[in-house]
Amino acid sequence: MSLVVVAASSLFGTWEYGRVGQVKVKATLAFTWTGMLGAWGGAYGHHLIPQEILLVAFGFLLLLSRWLIIRQAKILAHTESKSACAEHFPGNCWLKAAGIGLVVGVLNGFFGVGGGFMIVAALVLTLGFPTRLAIGTSLSIIAPIAIAGLVGHLEFGVLDKQITGLVLLGSIAGMLLGARFGQFAPPTVMNRVTASITVSIALALILLNAAKLAGLS
Repeated sequence: MSLVVVAASSLFGTWEYGRVGQVKVKATLAFTWTGMLGAWGGAYGHHLIPQEILLVAFGFLLLLSRWLIIRQAKILAHTESKSACAEHFPGNCWLKAAGIGLVVGVLNGFFGVGGGFMIVAALVLTLGFPTRLAIGTSLSIIAPIAIAGLVGHLEFGVLDKQITGLVLLGSIAGMLLGARFGQFAPPTVMNRVTASITVSIALALILLNAAKLAGLS
Protein backbone atom coordinates (compact mmCIF):
# COMPACT_ATOMS: atom_id res chain seq x y z
CA MET A 1 0.00 0.00 0.00
CA SER A 2 2.78 2.42 0.89
CA LEU A 3 4.48 1.76 -2.44
CA VAL A 4 1.31 2.64 -4.36
CA VAL A 5 1.10 5.94 -2.49
CA VAL A 6 4.81 6.61 -2.92
CA ALA A 7 4.77 5.90 -6.66
CA ALA A 8 1.72 8.03 -7.42
CA SER A 9 2.70 11.02 -5.27
CA SER A 10 6.25 10.89 -6.66
CA LEU A 11 4.91 11.15 -10.21
CA PHE A 12 3.00 14.29 -9.26
CA GLY A 13 6.07 15.68 -7.52
CA THR A 14 8.18 14.92 -10.60
CA TRP A 15 5.78 16.95 -12.72
CA GLU A 16 5.93 19.89 -10.31
CA TYR A 17 9.74 19.95 -10.13
CA GLY A 18 10.11 19.14 -13.83
CA ARG A 19 8.14 22.26 -14.77
CA VAL A 20 10.93 24.39 -13.30
CA GLY A 21 13.83 22.30 -14.63
CA GLN A 22 14.70 20.55 -11.37
CA VAL A 23 14.76 16.99 -12.75
CA LYS A 24 17.88 15.42 -14.32
CA VAL A 25 16.73 12.79 -16.83
CA LYS A 26 20.12 11.08 -17.22
CA ALA A 27 20.42 10.58 -13.46
CA THR A 28 16.89 9.18 -13.38
CA LEU A 29 17.72 6.58 -16.03
CA ALA A 30 21.03 5.65 -14.40
CA PHE A 31 19.42 5.02 -11.00
CA THR A 32 16.23 3.42 -12.23
CA TRP A 33 17.30 0.33 -14.15
CA THR A 34 19.29 -1.19 -11.28
CA GLY A 35 16.92 0.22 -8.67
CA MET A 36 13.92 -1.58 -10.16
CA LEU A 37 15.78 -4.92 -10.16
CA GLY A 38 16.84 -4.38 -6.56
CA ALA A 39 13.33 -3.42 -5.42
CA TRP A 40 11.80 -6.50 -6.96
CA GLY A 41 14.34 -8.73 -5.21
CA GLY A 42 14.10 -6.85 -1.91
CA ALA A 43 10.35 -7.45 -1.80
CA TYR A 44 11.02 -11.18 -1.54
CA GLY A 45 13.53 -10.72 1.30
CA HIS A 46 11.00 -8.64 3.22
CA HIS A 47 8.80 -11.66 3.90
CA LEU A 48 11.62 -13.62 5.53
CA ILE A 49 12.06 -11.23 8.50
CA PRO A 50 9.63 -10.57 11.42
CA GLN A 51 7.84 -7.22 11.16
CA GLU A 52 9.15 -5.77 14.44
CA ILE A 53 12.77 -6.46 13.47
CA LEU A 54 12.17 -4.84 10.07
CA LEU A 55 10.79 -1.67 11.66
CA VAL A 56 13.60 -1.40 14.21
CA ALA A 57 16.14 -1.81 11.41
CA PHE A 58 14.34 0.81 9.34
CA GLY A 59 14.47 3.23 12.27
CA PHE A 60 18.24 2.83 12.49
CA LEU A 61 18.48 3.26 8.72
CA LEU A 62 16.68 6.62 9.01
CA LEU A 63 19.06 7.74 11.75
CA LEU A 64 22.06 6.67 9.67
CA SER A 65 20.85 8.72 6.71
CA ARG A 66 20.49 11.84 8.88
CA TRP A 67 23.93 11.32 10.40
CA LEU A 68 25.51 11.13 6.95
CA ILE A 69 23.81 14.34 5.87
CA ILE A 70 24.74 16.18 9.07
CA ARG A 71 28.39 15.25 8.52
CA GLN A 72 28.18 16.86 5.09
CA ALA A 73 26.18 19.95 6.09
CA LYS A 74 28.54 22.27 4.22
CA ILE A 75 27.92 20.41 0.97
CA LEU A 76 24.18 20.58 1.44
CA ALA A 77 24.27 24.29 2.15
CA HIS A 78 26.30 24.99 -1.00
CA THR A 79 23.37 24.62 -3.36
CA GLU A 80 24.44 26.90 -6.18
CA SER A 81 27.56 25.11 -7.42
CA LYS A 82 26.98 22.16 -9.73
CA SER A 83 29.32 19.23 -10.24
CA ALA A 84 30.05 17.53 -13.55
CA CYS A 85 27.40 14.94 -12.67
CA ALA A 86 24.78 17.64 -12.13
CA GLU A 87 25.72 19.42 -15.37
CA HIS A 88 26.69 16.78 -17.97
CA PHE A 89 26.47 13.37 -16.24
CA PRO A 90 29.51 11.64 -17.82
CA GLY A 91 30.20 7.89 -17.81
CA ASN A 92 31.67 7.66 -14.30
CA CYS A 93 28.49 9.25 -12.94
CA TRP A 94 26.40 6.55 -14.63
CA LEU A 95 28.44 3.86 -12.87
CA LYS A 96 28.10 5.51 -9.46
CA ALA A 97 24.37 6.03 -9.91
CA ALA A 98 23.78 2.45 -11.07
CA GLY A 99 25.53 1.05 -7.99
CA ILE A 100 23.70 3.34 -5.60
CA GLY A 101 20.43 2.64 -7.39
CA LEU A 102 20.80 -1.09 -6.78
CA VAL A 103 21.33 -0.56 -3.05
CA VAL A 104 18.42 1.88 -2.80
CA GLY A 105 16.20 -0.49 -4.77
CA VAL A 106 16.90 -3.42 -2.47
CA LEU A 107 16.15 -1.27 0.58
CA ASN A 108 13.01 0.04 -1.13
CA GLY A 109 11.60 -3.43 -1.71
CA PHE A 110 12.82 -4.76 1.63
CA PHE A 111 11.34 -2.01 3.79
CA GLY A 112 8.42 -1.01 1.53
CA VAL A 113 9.41 2.67 1.39
CA GLY A 114 10.20 5.10 -1.39
CA GLY A 115 13.77 5.68 -0.27
CA GLY A 116 13.73 9.37 -1.18
CA PHE A 117 15.84 10.30 1.82
CA MET A 118 18.54 7.88 0.64
CA ILE A 119 18.41 9.02 -2.98
CA VAL A 120 18.61 12.71 -2.07
CA ALA A 121 21.60 12.01 0.17
CA ALA A 122 23.29 9.99 -2.59
CA LEU A 123 22.69 12.67 -5.23
CA VAL A 124 24.03 15.44 -2.99
CA LEU A 125 26.91 13.70 -1.23
CA THR A 126 28.13 11.35 -3.98
CA LEU A 127 27.21 13.12 -7.22
CA GLY A 128 27.35 16.74 -6.06
CA PHE A 129 23.78 17.75 -6.94
CA PRO A 130 22.35 20.99 -5.52
CA THR A 131 19.62 20.28 -2.96
CA ARG A 132 16.59 21.30 -5.03
CA LEU A 133 17.82 19.44 -8.12
CA ALA A 134 18.45 16.38 -5.94
CA ILE A 135 14.92 16.48 -4.51
CA GLY A 136 13.26 16.85 -7.92
CA THR A 137 15.39 14.15 -9.51
CA SER A 138 14.86 11.79 -6.57
CA LEU A 139 11.10 11.92 -7.13
CA SER A 140 11.51 10.81 -10.75
CA ILE A 141 13.69 7.93 -9.53
CA ILE A 142 11.38 6.84 -6.71
CA ALA A 143 8.27 6.27 -8.85
CA PRO A 144 9.54 3.42 -11.10
CA ILE A 145 11.49 1.80 -8.25
CA ALA A 146 8.37 1.82 -6.07
CA ILE A 147 6.34 0.24 -8.88
CA ALA A 148 8.90 -2.58 -9.19
CA GLY A 149 8.77 -3.15 -5.43
CA LEU A 150 4.97 -3.19 -5.57
CA VAL A 151 5.03 -5.92 -8.23
CA GLY A 152 7.18 -8.05 -5.94
CA HIS A 153 4.96 -7.50 -2.90
CA LEU A 154 1.71 -8.20 -4.77
CA GLU A 155 2.82 -11.79 -5.17
CA PHE A 156 2.37 -12.19 -1.40
CA GLY A 157 -0.91 -10.34 -0.79
CA VAL A 158 -3.60 -7.91 -1.97
CA LEU A 159 -4.32 -4.21 -1.51
CA ASP A 160 -7.09 -2.60 0.54
CA LYS A 161 -8.25 -0.33 -2.27
CA GLN A 162 -10.41 1.98 -0.15
CA ILE A 163 -7.74 2.83 2.42
CA THR A 164 -5.10 3.08 -0.30
CA GLY A 165 -7.26 5.54 -2.25
CA LEU A 166 -7.86 7.78 0.78
CA VAL A 167 -4.19 7.86 1.75
CA LEU A 168 -3.26 8.46 -1.89
CA LEU A 169 -5.50 11.54 -2.14
CA GLY A 170 -3.93 13.05 0.97
CA SER A 171 -0.43 12.19 -0.21
CA ILE A 172 -0.89 13.79 -3.64
CA ALA A 173 -2.29 16.96 -2.08
CA GLY A 174 0.62 17.09 0.33
CA MET A 175 3.14 16.45 -2.45
CA LEU A 176 1.79 19.32 -4.57
CA LEU A 177 1.80 21.72 -1.62
CA GLY A 178 5.25 20.59 -0.54
CA ALA A 179 6.70 21.00 -4.03
CA ARG A 180 5.38 24.56 -4.25
CA PHE A 181 6.70 25.37 -0.78
CA GLY A 182 10.06 23.86 -1.67
CA GLN A 183 10.58 26.37 -4.48
CA PHE A 184 10.57 29.26 -2.02
CA ALA A 185 11.86 27.84 1.27
CA PRO A 186 15.60 28.29 1.97
CA PRO A 187 17.60 25.03 1.76
CA THR A 188 18.55 25.31 5.44
CA VAL A 189 14.87 25.37 6.43
CA MET A 190 14.09 22.40 4.19
CA ASN A 191 16.94 20.42 5.71
CA ARG A 192 15.87 21.19 9.29
CA VAL A 193 12.27 20.21 8.65
CA THR A 194 13.18 16.90 6.99
CA ALA A 195 15.74 16.17 9.71
CA SER A 196 13.19 16.74 12.51
CA ILE A 197 10.58 14.54 10.84
CA THR A 198 13.06 11.77 10.02
CA VAL A 199 14.58 11.58 13.51
CA SER A 200 11.17 11.65 15.21
CA ILE A 201 9.84 8.79 13.07
CA ALA A 202 13.06 6.79 13.52
CA LEU A 203 13.01 7.03 17.32
CA ALA A 204 9.31 6.11 17.45
CA LEU A 205 9.87 3.04 15.27
CA ILE A 206 12.86 1.86 17.29
CA LEU A 207 11.32 2.36 20.74
CA LEU A 208 7.85 0.98 19.98
CA ASN A 209 9.03 -2.11 18.14
CA ALA A 210 11.91 -2.82 20.51
CA ALA A 211 9.33 -2.81 23.30
CA LYS A 212 7.22 -5.35 21.37
CA LEU A 213 10.24 -7.60 20.86
CA ALA A 214 11.01 -7.38 24.57
CA GLY A 215 7.41 -8.29 25.43
CA LEU A 216 6.70 -4.93 27.06
CA SER A 217 3.74 -4.02 24.86
